[in-house]
Amino acid sequence: MAESKRPTPVTASIHLPAIYRLFFLFIEPVSALVGAYFAHFRQSDYLSMTHAASAPAAAGLDVPVVSNIVLSQLANLYLLFAINEALVLRTTADRRVWRTLLFGLLMADLGHLYALRPLGSDVYWRVDQWNAMSWGNVPFVYLGASMRTAFLFGVGLNGPTTVTKGKRL
Repeated sequence: MAESKRPTPVTASIHLPAIYRLFFLFIEPVSALVGAYFAHFRQSDYLSMTHAASAPAAAGLDVPVVSNIVLSQLANLYLLFAINEALVLRTTADRRVWRTLLFGLLMADLGHLYALRPLGSDVYWRVDQWNAMSWGNVPFVYLGASMRTAFLFGVGLNGPTTVTKGKRL
C-alpha cells in the first residue's frame, strides 16, 4: 500500500521591508512583554501610572483582589499578543496570514485607544502630561496602528508577490 504524501501548501509569499520585520517581529513583541511584566508583577505601579488619582496606592491601599485578577488576565493577553507577533508571524510568508493577524491587532489597537476615554480627551494629545504608561498607551499604539494600516494598504510591499511551496520568512 503506497503512502499518500500530503501536498505542500501553496502560499503567496511576501518580501517584507526591514521596518516591518523590525517592528512586528522584535520591537512590538518586546514591548508587549514589558506590559505583561508590569500588569502581572508590578500591579500597583501599573495602576498608578495609568491613573494615579484613582489607583489604590493613592489611598494607601493594596491592589484589590478583583484588580489583581483582571491585571493578571491582561498580562496573559499581552503575552498572547507577543507570541502571535514574535512566533506566529515568523512561521509564514503567507501574506493572507500576515494581513489577517495584523487586521485583528489593528482592531485591538482601536479598542485599546477607545478604552482610554474615561481619562478625558487630553490623554490622546497632551504630550506634556504623558508618563511612561501614557507613552505606551497612546503614541506607541498610534505607531502600531499606523504600521498595521500601512501594511494592510500594501505600503512598501510593491515587490513582486511570488507563489512558493512551503517558503518561510
